[in-house]
Amino acid sequence: MAAGQAAASGARTLLLEKMSTPGRKLLISGKGRCNITNIAPVKEFVGHFGSNGRFLYSAFHRYFSDDLLAFLDALGVDTVTERGGRVFPASESAADVVNALVGWARRTGVEIRTRMPVEQLRVTDGVLTGVRTPEGILPARAAVLTTGGASYPGTGSTGDGYRLAREAGHTVVPTRPALVPLVTAGDAAQKCQGLSLRNVRVTVWLDGQKSESAFGEMLFTHFGVSGPIILTLSRGVVDALHAQKRVQISIDLKPALDEKKLDARLRRDLDANGKKQFHTLLKGLLPQKLIPVCMEQIAIPAEKVCNQITAAERKRLRTWLKDFRLTVTGHRGYRQAIVTAGGVALNEVDPRTMASRLTPGLYLAGEVLDLDADTGGYNLQAAFSTGWLAGRSAAAYATISNS
Repeated sequence: MAAGQAAASGARTLLLEKMSTPGRKLLISGKGRCNITNIAPVKEFVGHFGSNGRFLYSAFHRYFSDDLLAFLDALGVDTVTERGGRVFPASESAADVVNALVGWARRTGVEIRTRMPVEQLRVTDGVLTGVRTPEGILPARAAVLTTGGASYPGTGSTGDGYRLAREAGHTVVPTRPALVPLVTAGDAAQKCQGLSLRNVRVTVWLDGQKSESAFGEMLFTHFGVSGPIILTLSRGVVDALHAQKRVQISIDLKPALDEKKLDARLRRDLDANGKKQFHTLLKGLLPQKLIPVCMEQIAIPAEKVCNQITAAERKRLRTWLKDFRLTVTGHRGYRQAIVTAGGVALNEVDPRTMASRLTPGLYLAGEVLDLDADTGGYNLQAAFSTGWLAGRSAAAYATISNS
């Protein structure tokens, strides 16, 4: 986006691509479907980025989701809007988005050189004058740093941009994985591997104190837990683990029922199934894979007859259904993190142009900045918007500096 906008603005534009083909990370976004953006209004959109989100107001004011969708439509990419306002290509193929963007960039005059990593930004007397590559120094009046973060390093995003920015004088807020699956202790998650739970509430507990929570869908895996609400909560968990706090997640399997209503339901179910064995009652309460885990943790024999369940046992079941606990011991790291938290400090970048406040001629956009949001298309829109603004601003600067 940055390169194409720079070229469309009249600048002679060279895109240096580290990998053999461009857009490899975009190809795997949204599990290969590419969650392009979200139709949420600006204020709500910005809120998904936390306290740093206000930095994006200028970029979103200039180029937002409706502009992006119109742009893609003009390139022949039809889109559909799904649950939660998430927008995907109608073909459900990220490749269609990548091909459209690359083709458009080339048509605007962008020269793309692949297998060409940038080794250093060349700064002379405090001003950017070019970049160094394995083939030597390429002079430039402006450069846009859009290297991404450090997540999914197999796609080429290995954190190079942080080093380049730091060498140019920028402060880099410590980076860590975000939107990342979590590793749990014990074998409860493994026994439920592949099970997806919808409409549950997950609450994070740090050193015994309730922290944040989220409602929606989660997934059990061979190592622990994943899914939308787990990924959303993972940033705070990663920071807590780094601070060596004790981290647990509590899963409320019946969030629509408070303790009193759930107890009333359990009483009715026990009465209605009085002569049946306890494990048959659970079939109406839980997915099959969760039943053995439940029985093991609440210590009620599977064959016990329902009308013999005591009040104390009923309370244990009720408590477990509202507070199924898992201890979090780690996370899956950058290899499975959707985005990277941290990055170039935002107070060193002009939000109106994406220009470096420290090095004239340098512009920054996308995940290399200290910006990260929840899942749902927010991060990609931020990349497109900041890229659009950086490309146009860099072209305008290059034209002025040339004259």
